[in-house]
Amino acid sequence: MLRVNEKEVSFQAGMTLADLVKDHAASGEADILLVNGYPASLQTILTDGDQCWLWKRGKVPSAKEMRRLLFARHSPGVQTRLQTKVVGIMGLGGLGSLVAIALARMGIGGLLLADYDVVEPTNLNRQQYFVDQIGQKKTAALRDILQRVNPHVAVTLMDRRLAEDDIGGLFHDVHALVECFDDPAMKAAGLRAALHNLPGVFYVCASGLAGYGENNAIRTRRLYPGVYIVGDEVSGASPGQGLMAARVGIAAHHQANQVVRLLLGEGNEAA
Repeated sequence: MLRVNEKEVSFQAGMTLADLVKDHAASGEADILLVNGYPASLQTILTDGDQCWLWKRGKVPSAKEMRRLLFARHSPGVQTRLQTKVVGIMGLGGLGSLVAIALARMGIGGLLLADYDVVEPTNLNRQQYFVDQIGQKKTAALRDILQRVNPHVAVTLMDRRLAEDDIGGLFHDVHALVECFDDPAMKAAGLRAALHNLPGVFYVCASGLAGYGENNAIRTRRLYPGVYIVGDEVSGASPGQGLMAARVGIAAHHQANQVVRLLLGEGNEAA
């Protein structure tokens, strides 16, 4: 048995990639040919158990194809649950931009993204934007990136400055909310709003991730049932200790992974 684009295909002795392209590539077209992770040619002779990819350069996977890919990598049980969930992200800087991309790669169903700022040159040392996006609104710039990562995630943008009194109403329909603010006052406001106005919504916030300190000092800790904080809770940005891509990235992936754990019913343990 062969696996061709994550589907099982019967194997016959003497088969070549040309045979697969003829029978299993859309319209018989494919110009990216991989066997067991390595580039191959149409003349490549196949062996029972080979994993093959046949792809047309520039082709965007359909929603069905994307689901099949994610099912194969994450398991149908996990993916079926994630694709029904919506996650809100407050702040689209170093944390928020990376959390959004990670969740999109994992096949989350929808993202509700909030920020009012534009991409600045100083953002590029840690945020997931590109030089040609300088001056664009972060909401629009991140939507464009997510479209390239996974075009089948439903993305809703809120191009506005959030206030504590708004948060409960704006995010009442999400399953989890991720706090990615830079401003300490807004971090506190977000937590208060979640505790008072968003019962049943999982909440993952962050504090202490500046500099290049020890990797494992970044941790995930439960504050309350369904409410978690990520970071070392000490390292704030200051002269000589800026926000840097690697440590911000560690924290962002803590946040994204904790959201997934909570949505899958396995992350609400006591710290």
